[in-house]
Amino acid sequence: MSASALSGILNVPRLRADFPVLERETRPGVPLIYLDSTATSQKPRQVVEALADFYLHHNANIHRGIHTLAEEATAAYEETRARVAKFIGAASPREIVFVRNATEAINLLAYAWGRANLKEDDVVLLTELEHHANLVPWQMLAAERGIRLEFVPVTPEGTLDMSALPALLAREPKLVAVSGMSNVTGFQPDVAEIARQAHEAGALVLVDGAQLVPHAPVDVQALGADFLAFSSHKMLGPTGVGVFYARRELLEAMPPFQGGGDMIKRVTFSGFTANDVPHKFEAGTPAIAEVVGLGAALDYLTAIGMENIHAYEQAIAAYVLPRLQEVPGLHLLGTAQERRGAVFAFWMDDIHPHDIAQILDHYGIAIRAGHHCAQPLHLKFGVPATARASFYLYNTPDEADRLIAALYKAKEVFA
Repeated sequence: MSASALSGILNVPRLRADFPVLERETRPGVPLIYLDSTATSQKPRQVVEALADFYLHHNANIHRGIHTLAEEATAAYEETRARVAKFIGAASPREIVFVRNATEAINLLAYAWGRANLKEDDVVLLTELEHHANLVPWQMLAAERGIRLEFVPVTPEGTLDMSALPALLAREPKLVAVSGMSNVTGFQPDVAEIARQAHEAGALVLVDGAQLVPHAPVDVQALGADFLAFSSHKMLGPTGVGVFYARRELLEAMPPFQGGGDMIKRVTFSGFTANDVPHKFEAGTPAIAEVVGLGAALDYLTAIGMENIHAYEQAIAAYVLPRLQEVPGLHLLGTAQERRGAVFAFWMDDIHPHDIAQILDHYGIAIRAGHHCAQPLHLKFGVPATARASFYLYNTPDEADRLIAALYKAKEVFA
């Protein structure tokens, strides 16, 4: 797709005006080109203003006070819960639990549901695409309880080998846990089909939505997700807050994750009675202002339209992919053109990924270098690390062109 055609999907120059950081220079005469949104997205002024407004005019603790500020803070917090439920198609706001991030959401599931429902030799089916956040908690549980972890393999193109799924499901896993979009290859599995087959096999389904929810329309009921985890900071919102979704009957059956204030109805010296869902999973004072900021981010994304954002990023991916493949000596970890987001992990002959990132930073281009919390996937492809450029709704074709030009400069430096 041409650069001119891309401009017809989103009015990116207008959107960029909402992100003051994109106007800065990394040094005199070198404008910032931010291509690290997979790690954390930039925040529009509307989100920053929502945070400031809360702290300046409504700051109080929630669910505990009956004074005006406490009631305003509680209302703002719970209104965001309702926004989140609507944004992901949940049946009720009671199915939304606020946590620190997607990592904590998955740890909550492993601790509360996993320890209550999994026993020795039970199977949890994962994929080789998974981020450490959807791997290590299950490895910890395997070491503790003796559960078995099985994996849907990755193809050389960086997609999932769906032909292997039926045989793996025949092992009767209790849970199938899958990334909605890989943070390395950009591949977006057919989650709905995986969930359909998993449910037929009697398994529940967890979707790690950290990369999916910010970039595409999500309806948890249409996907067939029993559990969903995602983070605010990857979708224009503040850091320090994320979302754990679970079907209400599953939440109600799960024991609390942490003990303390607000997660109880009654406490005596001999015991306690847990609060109703979702509050029994939100012990202590939460990230109130950050939740309010997440609400502002959801409003911002909704106004643009997640369908439009998804279409724009698919077009950006189609624009960038062939240009990267033309760079001599550059190798992509994940070459599939279909079902992919605008995330590109790559390495170059005779240039360490950290050197690539440092040279690109000289040209104002911010990318990531390392294993991106997906070491097993890198080991599968025989590379210790990659450089990763990731695009979001505020990135332009011109920035993509500058990335390619800077990669050619890197080759010249190391020639």
